[in-house]
Formats: sequence, C-alpha cells, structure tokens
Amino acid sequence: MFFPIQIDKKGYEIQNSEINMMEILESEKKNEFEQHIFDVTHNRLQCLDLQIIQINLGFKCNQTCEHCHVKASPSRTEQMSWATMETILSVTSKLPPVFIDITGGAPELHPHIKKFLRCLVEQHHRVQLRTNLTILLEPKYKDFSKFYKELGVELVASLPCYLEENVRLQRGEGVFEKSIEALQLLNKIGYGTTQKLPLTLVFNPLEPVLPPEQKALENDFRKYLAEHYNIQFTRLLTLTNMPIGRFLDVLKDKKPQYMTLLKQSFNPQTLPSLMCRHQINIGWDGTLYDCDFNLATCLPVTLKAPRHIQQFDQSVLSTRKIMTAGHCFGCTAGHGSSCGGALV
Repeated sequence: MFFPIQIDKKGYEIQNSEINMMEILESEKKNEFEQHIFDVTHNRLQCLDLQIIQINLGFKCNQTCEHCHVKASPSRTEQMSWATMETILSVTSKLPPVFIDITGGAPELHPHIKKFLRCLVEQHHRVQLRTNLTILLEPKYKDFSKFYKELGVELVASLPCYLEENVRLQRGEGVFEKSIEALQLLNKIGYGTTQKLPLTLVFNPLEPVLPPEQKALENDFRKYLAEHYNIQFTRLLTLTNMPIGRFLDVLKDKKPQYMTLLKQSFNPQTLPSLMCRHQINIGWDGTLYDCDFNLATCLPVTLKAPRHIQQFDQSVLSTRKIMTAGHCFGCTAGHGSSCGGALV
C-alpha cells in the first residue's frame, strides 16, 4: 500500500499528509529512461554508496561556453553563501575521508574558495577542483596555481580539443591560446608531471555525436600536445554533451536526432558505474541532487531522502532512489559518460 508522505524538519518522511501527494506521485512515475532501466534490470536505479561529494559553488564564470550545462557566464550571480559552506564543512568533518569534487561556474571566482579548500584539506579529504584554465591567467587569480599546489588539490581542466579552431568554436576567441599557456604554467610547478599533482583534461565533442574511445583519444591528445606545446597531463576524460543547458540551445532542431542517437546507443554495462550511484551533488544553495546535470535541470533528490545539506543523512542518501529524466540517456550511451569520464 502507498502511504502519502511529508518531509519533516529533519528531512524525513511523515505519513498521513496530502501536502506533497501530487509531487510524490509524479516522482514515482517511470519516465522513458527509468522504464528502460527497469526493462533491462527489473529494478529502479538506486544509490550504492557515497564515495564522492560534488559541490557546485555557483554559476559565475569568466567564460560563456557553448556546451555548458549550467549556462555559466560572467553575468550569473548565483554563488554559495559562507553559511552553506560552513554547513557542508560540519557535515564533512563527521565523515571518513571522501573524494570532494569542486565545480561551478569557475570556482576561483568564489570569494571564500581558498578558506573553504583549506578546511576540506585539513579534514583529510581528497580534494579535486574543476578549472577552466583561463581564469588562472587573470591578474587577480594568478596565485591560484601555486595555492592549489600548496594544498595538494588535484586539478581537472577543460580542453575540449587539442586543435585551436575547435576550442574557439566551443569556448570563444583566444581561449585556446590562454588554455595552452595555463597548462604550461601548471606543468612548470609540477601539475601533470608528478604523481602528487594530477592534471586531468576533459574533452567534449563539438558536434552532436558521441565521444570517441577515451584511451585512444587520450593518446592523440598526449602526442599532439607534447609535440606542439611540450605539455604533459595525467589522463583525459571524455564527456558526452547532455541535451540540456546551452548545448540544448545549440542543438535546436537537431535535438530529436541527438536523443535518438543517445537512446539507440544505450549500453547496460554502464549502469553499475553511473556517477549518481556513488555520489551526492550539493548545489550552490545547499539543495541536494544526484548529479550536476540534475542540478542544471532543477531535479533534486527523491522526496524520500533529505533534500538539503542541513538535513544530510549519509545512511539514507547512500541508499536513495535515483531521480532520472531524458538527459540521463547521455550517461549510458556508448562507452558511458560521467564527471569522471567514460564508464566502460
């Protein structure tokens, strides 16, 4: 029997309330993606553990990229408050060491980023930050590279191609040259050249196609960047563009064909490694999501789990039902896709 539930002040469900009945009923319906998963596995997607805590500090960025799923730009004003950061630090202080993934926007633009990173590192968590590279060359942020090195923060850098023209089309004029200069500076201080300072690059296709095989493309990147720019890096991640955010605007009338490609390329072998099954995403306002793509589409975690960092409950969140939508076909297509690259 189904009992209507309401979320109480601690984030747990209370029976015998009709306040959220319609929303709950809607959330329990199987959408096309979820039905596809059910047909294959005879189960719904569920979180398996919490290995990663991904934190989106906000949508302010010094760039306006064509593929950005959160539509970050210099004009965006959404940024995490220090009060929310303190709540996160209170939560992470009670957890055993986990993998913290900091994203945005451009995290460097957050006024409290340095203090926040220091606190996380002092709690002995492994910390990774996603940088767009160009921000590291701006006068106000030139000290960030050495600051990251001092803390041992791992870096993930967006470089959608090793060819200037493709990067210009996706990320804007002059971005490629600045990205190369930033990578060379990072190499000079040890990033990408020593095991202690990993430097990961991220590839996104320019066209509405699936990424090539990750290892083969990594070899191409490694050879070209070394020969032409004397750049080294640790590894390459390939990400499928989700049909959301600014990339959806780029797709326009090609969206039906792209969705067909994603659906026809569904690979059940990707399911155990889907990032949503091993992480929680914390939005800039403290709302909890299964992933950063769900954040971009305003789809929080299930109503049967705490939905805000103030009600964080590891045991409940680590077994929660995953909320899905059509864009999730992007994560299960071909070799699979996640914030950690290909899945198979």
